[in-house]
Amino acid sequence: MLNISDNTIKDAVRLKDFKASRLLKKSRIKRLALILSVFLLLLLVSCLFLPWTQNIQAKGYVTTRSPQYRPQAIQTVISGRLEEWFVQEGDYVQKGDTVVFISEVKSEYFDPDLLARTSEQVEAKNQSIQSYRDKIRALENQYVALEESLVLKRQQIRNKMLQARNKIQMDSMDLEAVNSNYSIADNQFNRTKELYDKGLKSLSEFQEKELKLQQMKAKVSVQENKLLNQRNQLEVLAIELNAAEREYADKMAKSQSDKQSALSAQLESQAATSKLRNKLSNYSVRQQFYYITAPQDGYITKTIKKGIGEIVKEGADIATIMPAQYDLATEVYLRPQDIPLVNIGDRVRIRFDGWPAVVISGWPESSTGVFSGNVVAIDRFINDDGYYRTIISPSDEEKAWPDALRVGTGVNAFILLNDVPIWYELWRQLNGFPADFYKEKENDAKKEIKRKAPLKSVK
Repeated sequence: MLNISDNTIKDAVRLKDFKASRLLKKSRIKRLALILSVFLLLLLVSCLFLPWTQNIQAKGYVTTRSPQYRPQAIQTVISGRLEEWFVQEGDYVQKGDTVVFISEVKSEYFDPDLLARTSEQVEAKNQSIQSYRDKIRALENQYVALEESLVLKRQQIRNKMLQARNKIQMDSMDLEAVNSNYSIADNQFNRTKELYDKGLKSLSEFQEKELKLQQMKAKVSVQENKLLNQRNQLEVLAIELNAAEREYADKMAKSQSDKQSALSAQLESQAATSKLRNKLSNYSVRQQFYYITAPQDGYITKTIKKGIGEIVKEGADIATIMPAQYDLATEVYLRPQDIPLVNIGDRVRIRFDGWPAVVISGWPESSTGVFSGNVVAIDRFINDDGYYRTIISPSDEEKAWPDALRVGTGVNAFILLNDVPIWYELWRQLNGFPADFYKEKENDAKKEIKRKAPLKSVK
């Protein structure tokens, strides 16, 4: 119908009552469905060629790269009894602020005047050391005096020996003179005897010569005894010199022995003084540990020990503190089969628990509510759960991480890899191939192509 009239039969005639009209309408619906199906099929095939970013998904939590910025326990260095708390959970403390005060529980530290008494012991030992020093100085002076006395004694005896040698020499000369006189007297006696026998000399003259000979003989004997006595005196002086040297050697050796004993006692006193000073220093430092202070600026998150009067051992955790300033990072855990695909510096998309996000892992640019980061560290050794720990730091090129983010918040990380078509990613996932399977094959093929052929020998 040409529809050239304004009058219509639409209300007068029901077209659905006619079979031809119903068949015509059904044919139009099938054609529309076919066109729609073809369009959707073409759209789906076209989508298979869209770029898809391969990624590795991992879970973890927020942490810090620097150990000093992580939550830490405040510990007690010494054992003691809790006496007074100065903070509450959630309080902000600065470095050096007192957290809790403890009292002593060991009996050897109960004395309130412990430092003063130990100081007195140190002073007494110092005086003892000074006394030994004075004794050593006196023994050194005694040794010098003995040396000087030995020199004087040796010189005295040597002078006596020199005098004795001179006397021996003089007595020897006197003995020679007496022997000469004795020879003369003997010669005169013999001549007088001959003349007396011939009657030329009188008896009185003969007796006079005989008497003179006897006198000279007696003088010779006296002179020989005198010379012998002088020689004996010289030997006695030599023995006296040797005895004096031995006596002074014994005295000096005893003086040196006393000096070494005093020196040994001085060293022992010095060692004892050092020990006492060490004790005094330890006592002084120990009293400083009665006040447990905050190691850095931060917030008291939890008090582990409770109440007043509780006994704590050395090294026990008292409370936990969270540093006020810290640089955030995320700690995620990767499967061993994913480790070869991850390198330092790889891009990562992160979704934090508590922050709404719409994540399309293959199209990171289309995701909303996610944050970016870079891989900065990968563990070299697998942990007990069979995963490798990986550290991710914020990326400076994109938006900053939330200010309200706290350490320990859970994260979902998407480590971005190669850009491939969707059909390839589906085929790779179905076959379980690694993300860079064909890339490695392609590199191997290029290496094979670049490999030079071996040179043939020219005959």
